[in-house]
Amino acid sequence: MERPFPTVAVVGLGTMGAGVAVAVAASGRRVIGIEADADAAARALARIEESTEHAVQRERLTAEERTALLALISVGDRLDAAAGADLVIEEVPEQLELKRELFAELDRICPPETVLATGTTALSVTRIAAATARPERVLGLHFFNPVHTMKLVEVVRTVLTSPQAAEDAAAFARDLGKEPVAAGDRAGFIVNGLLFAYLNQAAAMFESRYATREDIDAAMRLGCGLPMGPLALLDLIGVDTARTVLEAMYEQSRDRLHAPAPILGQLVSAGLLGRKSGRGFYTYEAPGSSRVVAEESAAGGGAVAGRTIASIAVCGSGTMATGIAEVFAKAGLPVLLAARSQDKADRAKDQLARSLERSVSRGRLTAGQRDAALALVTPTGRYADLAEVDLVVEAVAEDLAVKRDLFATLDKIVKPGAVLATTTSSLPVISCATATARPQDVIGMHFFNPAPAMKLVEVVSTVLTAPDVTATVLELCAKVKKHAVECGDRAGFIVNALLFPYLNDAVRMLQEHYATVDDIDTAMKLGCGYPMGPFELLDVVGLDVSLTIEQVLHQEFREPGLAAAPLLEHLVAAGCLGRKTGRGFRDHARR
Repeated sequence: MERPFPTVAVVGLGTMGAGVAVAVAASGRRVIGIEADADAAARALARIEESTEHAVQRERLTAEERTALLALISVGDRLDAAAGADLVIEEVPEQLELKRELFAELDRICPPETVLATGTTALSVTRIAAATARPERVLGLHFFNPVHTMKLVEVVRTVLTSPQAAEDAAAFARDLGKEPVAAGDRAGFIVNGLLFAYLNQAAAMFESRYATREDIDAAMRLGCGLPMGPLALLDLIGVDTARTVLEAMYEQSRDRLHAPAPILGQLVSAGLLGRKSGRGFYTYEAPGSSRVVAEESAAGGGAVAGRTIASIAVCGSGTMATGIAEVFAKAGLPVLLAARSQDKADRAKDQLARSLERSVSRGRLTAGQRDAALALVTPTGRYADLAEVDLVVEAVAEDLAVKRDLFATLDKIVKPGAVLATTTSSLPVISCATATARPQDVIGMHFFNPAPAMKLVEVVSTVLTAPDVTATVLELCAKVKKHAVECGDRAGFIVNALLFPYLNDAVRMLQEHYATVDDIDTAMKLGCGYPMGPFELLDVVGLDVSLTIEQVLHQEFREPGLAAAPLLEHLVAAGCLGRKTGRGFRDHARR
């Protein structure tokens, strides 16, 4: 079968266009590079020569391959050279009228069978195609930067794009060694459509002073395994670029969650565009540098001394409770593992012992360390035994009535001055606190599962939490080698408040038949470096758990865009809860 598009024209040879030209030539195709004028063409050719020389130095290409590749690329400043191409890829600046004018001219120059592709990241492909007399042969080919390392290409079809043109474009992308995903024409396509709403919410969270930039970024890296925090990523992308993409998304969706956070406009107006200007959410050594300069951030707090923590109790007998007890015991702290019966407490300690044994078998602990940790854990079925501990961590069922009952019990038993912490991931900490006569001693301490492996703890202070209680928990997190991030007591804290709207957006994308489960998951893994796609993650977390968190977020913020997607509600009603039931967004029973 003949390979599609043996000759390709690339119009606009900036960083992205040059990368596309090199990738196309590396596949053995002839490339016609076109720039605005002779000087720009000369700079573009020098850019291509320099990038391919770097590829030789890094052993991605041999010198012979580079010579052969460069022989396939011609660069000039005459647009009519595109008449000789089977496919034209446009990579000019992200301005709708500029692109429409270019496509109108290409439509006049190129033979009717030539396919015209725009590299836009957020603009309407349909409106660009409407500038031509061949909308059936116009589509989007959205490469990701840097082109030589990023495997993803979004193949964007409009309602008029012919199926054959889209199939040929996908085959072309595969022939370049890329992974194509099919997307319809709406602002942001798949990746940016999901990514930028999340980034926008992170910017708004920082703007509201709910958490510091460092804590927001650390929470998403450590809590979700993301390669970068959202505010550092905004600086890398460019604050102005992010605002432009969000404006385009809002123009199409009218979803208030896509309306750019005011801080983005303020930063742009001040010329603080991120790394490229040397300052954005963070300050950098120089424009273009990735090295952050230490400075005074929004982090507050004076030097408040914490309380002494010499003994700890963990209430609960499930995976989270035993994991938290393991964390404390491995740090050398005596732990009472309290459950509703002695039998449950003993089984919980047995589970903890198995976890420690696995760590020994994997070389993470010595047998001596295992034995020392296990000796520090005492199981008990009597809450009365908790009377003299310095800190109690509650890790029982995620049910507010159950937690309030437990906190009321602890209030009567535990000595004055002890810290009472809840591990809730979505319920209001203040509701636990007001079940006691000592709300100043109550705080949220949200560990992530599995607690022994996950480094993050969200430290959640209510409006009544005493400063020295917050200081106590921060000091304790440091002692047990966890990364603590501070936030206030509102739904979702940091991680879930940013993560679950993104997951909900992915479900909406699917229910609108915009893209498939596999293409959305592939796009987010390859386009953003996420460890799991949104549907993989939803099936692991549990669709029922995810729905509950979405409902809590919607109830707290009353934002229409946070309402749970109907498809998620329907799957939960049908008992399709993810891996734990064998079926969720995927059928796991057949795998």
